[in-house]
Amino acid sequence: MPYRCTRVSKDAEPGDPVGVVVLTHDERHLRRKLLHLTNDDVIMLDLKEPVVLDHGDLLMIDGAEGYVEVVAAEEQLLEIKARDALHQMQLAWHLGNRHLAAQIDPDRILIERDHVIKAMLEGLGAVVQEVVEPFSPVHGAYHGHGGHGHHDH
Repeated sequence: MPYRCTRVSKDAEPGDPVGVVVLTHDERHLRRKLLHLTNDDVIMLDLKEPVVLDHGDLLMIDGAEGYVEVVAAEEQLLEIKARDALHQMQLAWHLGNRHLAAQIDPDRILIERDHVIKAMLEGLGAVVQEVVEPFSPVHGAYHGHGGHGHHDH
């Protein structure tokens, strides 16, 4: 029978990790799901409401002093480099205007691969290259506010 998890924590409680679950960005948006650990164990995640799990979050095992660590999977992404800070803000605006998930770092932006968006960004003067690494985009403005994650236009 799989372990059952109904809580998420940022800090480990006493006990040993039961295992690690590696999930892509899209797979880290969930409420209830069977998760397959890297050691071939299975856990049942059953949360009260949907969450976005971050790299390093801990799924607390019910009735035990243990947890499962969440690891962000490597994904096929585009790394976007701008000429300067103002150019990066302009590029981020164009991506946001298209409602694209984006990880915004001080010196770059990461998005999921899309050849049409890549051509647009290069046309705007960005240097764009394909990379494979974990993806942790910025959460939307309505994340964690009881809403359904969308807004009206």
